[in-house]
Amino acid sequence: MVTKQIKELEAAKAKMVALEKSIARGLHKELAALHKTYGYATLNDFVKALKAVCGPARKTRRGKPAKAAAKAKRRKRAVITDETRAGVKKLVESGKSGSQIAKALGISLPSVQNIKKALGLVKPRA
Repeated sequence: MVTKQIKELEAAKAKMVALEKSIARGLHKELAALHKTYGYATLNDFVKALKAVCGPARKTRRGKPAKAAAKAKRRKRAVITDETRAGVKKLVESGKSGSQIAKALGISLPSVQNIKKALGLVKPRA
C-alpha cells in the first residue's frame, strides 16, 4: 500500500519537473519574440523603448534605487534628557504602551525600552 503511494508520488514529482521545464521553454520563446509582438524590429529597440517609458534606473551610492532612498528619510538622533526620562516614567506608570510612549515623546521604541530598563521599570526575565 505505502510502496504504491511512494511510486505515485515519485511519478507526480517527475511529471511536475517535466511540466516546469516545459513552462520555462515556452516562457523563453514568448519573451524572445516579445519585441515582434509590439512591432519592434530588434530586441534592443524594444528595450530602448521600455527604458524611455520607465525612465533610467538611477542608483544611489549604496546601490538602492533613488526613489527608495528618498523615502527612507533619516531621523535626527533624539536627545535623551532628564525630562524625557521623567516623561517615560510618568507614562509607564499611567499604563501606556511602549509604542504610545515613543510616539508621545518623539523618541524611538528602543529608546523607550532602554530608559525603562535603566529606571528599573522592566521585570527581569525568569
